[in-house]
Amino acid sequence: MKIAYQGIAGSYSESCAKEVYPECETISCKTFDECFDMANKDSKIKTLILAGGKGTRIAEETHLLPKPMINLNNKPMLLHIVDIYLRFNIREFAILAGYKIEKINEYFINNFERVSDKESIYDIGEGVSVEVLDTGEDTMTGGRIKRALDYFDDENFFLTYGDGLANINIASLKDFHSKHDGLATVTAVKPPARFGSLLLEGSVVKKFGEKDQAYEGWINGGFFIINRSIADYISDDSTVFEKYPMEQVSKEDLLFAFTHNGFWHPMDTLRDKTHLEKLWTSGKPPWKVW
Repeated sequence: MKIAYQGIAGSYSESCAKEVYPECETISCKTFDECFDMANKDSKIKTLILAGGKGTRIAEETHLLPKPMINLNNKPMLLHIVDIYLRFNIREFAILAGYKIEKINEYFINNFERVSDKESIYDIGEGVSVEVLDTGEDTMTGGRIKRALDYFDDENFFLTYGDGLANINIASLKDFHSKHDGLATVTAVKPPARFGSLLLEGSVVKKFGEKDQAYEGWINGGFFIINRSIADYISDDSTVFEKYPMEQVSKEDLLFAFTHNGFWHPMDTLRDKTHLEKLWTSGKPPWKVW
C-alpha cells in the first residue's frame, strides 16, 4: 500500500516562511508555498545525497541495508535528511546509490509512486521528487558525483552525506555561497566531543577536562554547495572527492567554509544511532528544523 509522505512540505504558515526568508515581509502571499516560491525562486536546485558506501563502521546494520536506509525510529536516515532541505523548499533530490541499491529502490517502490518506467524516479508527495541513481558499488565519492552530473544541467547543486544530521539553515548557506566567487562551499562544524581533554605542561596535567565540544577543531560536516565545474577535478570512478578535488580547490582559494555552530551529528556507529534515537524520542530532536 502506498503512503503519503509525512514530511514537512506545505505544513507551515506564512509567518513561518518569513522566519526563513525575511524578504517575504514585503511580499503579499496567500500561502506558505507562495511565500517560499517568491523568496526562493531557484528552489529547483538539486540536492545530491551520497548513499553508495558500505558503511563498515556500523556493519551490524549495513550487512542488511545501506547506511542511509537505517531507521531512526521507523524512518530512514535518508528521509530525515530530505526533511532538513524541505524546510527550505528544496524539493528535488538525487540519491547517489551503489551498495545494496536494490534496498533503496525497494523502499521507495513499496511506499511511494514511481513516475518513470525506465528511471528510478519517485514522487513522494508535496511536489518532492527523489531519483535513485546507480553510481556503481565500488565507485568512490568523487566518481559518484561526476556520474550524477550527467543527469542534470544545473550550474550549482547541493551535496551532502547520507549519514549526517544538522539544524543548519540551508537558506543562509546558499546566501553565503552566492556572495563569494569560489567554486564550492563546505559546511564547517565542530565534531561531538567523544573524550575528555588534558592540558599538559611537560608531563604535568594542568587541567583535567570533561568532554567539551568547544575544544574540538572545525571539520567537514557535509552540506555543500558546489559548482558543476568540480567535474574538471574528478578524473574517474576511483577519485575520492575529499582528496584531490577538495584539496586542489582549497589550494586555489576556491573553497569557502560556512561555519555552523549549531547541532551536527553523524551516524557512524551503533552508539551514534542510539544517541540520535534518544534525541528523537525526547520530542525535541535538534535537527528537526520543520
